[in-house]
Amino acid sequence: MSDSNKLRLGVNIDHVATVRNARGSAYPDPVRAAKLAENAGADGITAHLREDRRHIRDEDIEGLTAALETPLNFEMAATEEMQAIALRHTPHAVCIVPEKREERTTEGGLDVAADDNRLAEFIAPLRKAGSRVSLFIGHEPQQIRASARIGAAVVELHTGAYCDFHYEGELEKRNEELEALREGAALAHSLGLEVHAGHGLTFETVQPIAAIPEVRELNIGHFLMAEALFIGMESAIIEMRRLMDEARA
Repeated sequence: MSDSNKLRLGVNIDHVATVRNARGSAYPDPVRAAKLAENAGADGITAHLREDRRHIRDEDIEGLTAALETPLNFEMAATEEMQAIALRHTPHAVCIVPEKREERTTEGGLDVAADDNRLAEFIAPLRKAGSRVSLFIGHEPQQIRASARIGAAVVELHTGAYCDFHYEGELEKRNEELEALREGAALAHSLGLEVHAGHGLTFETVQPIAAIPEVRELNIGHFLMAEALFIGMESAIIEMRRLMDEARA
């Protein structure tokens, strides 16, 4: 496979911090997990600093920034507090995600079309500081067009519904969602956006997404951290990388 066709794998290490925080201890260390992921073949590391600090903490971002050799993708809500933190650390990439205190994990994508003026103002200083700005959105054309209009470099398409339909046995709905993701990726690419995808992807569901030619990066976390409990982080990442490469070829 040529480098131009290689699909990048970003590994999200949030839930290493979830395990740490369950006991209020210093371990397991998310920075150590990130370095293990790098060594296993991750092309980048993703970490979501939530307002409630339920998993990643401020000191984790400092540690990741200092330790990583691969790019850091800093997920965050569009708040003044998070903007200030991102501007202080200037990570390689900043991914803006919707965030609600009561949710278990990020549910759905940003409504960029309804909030385009505020989001345009919000991302402008991040772009100026040198971070690549990504918006976590659904595959709806209006959200993709709005993301391009306000100056995002990247959109990350939410694959959660596709994965949920797969595991619920709703195969017709799964296939419809997959086709909508394909169409969304093609539209985003045609508008000059780099296309990423993620949320809920597993060994069973990754290959149809990895085969979408416009997608340049997948961000996967919860499944890899869960699988690592059984086969180890290195083996989990190597297998995910193999499946992605096989689908891409």
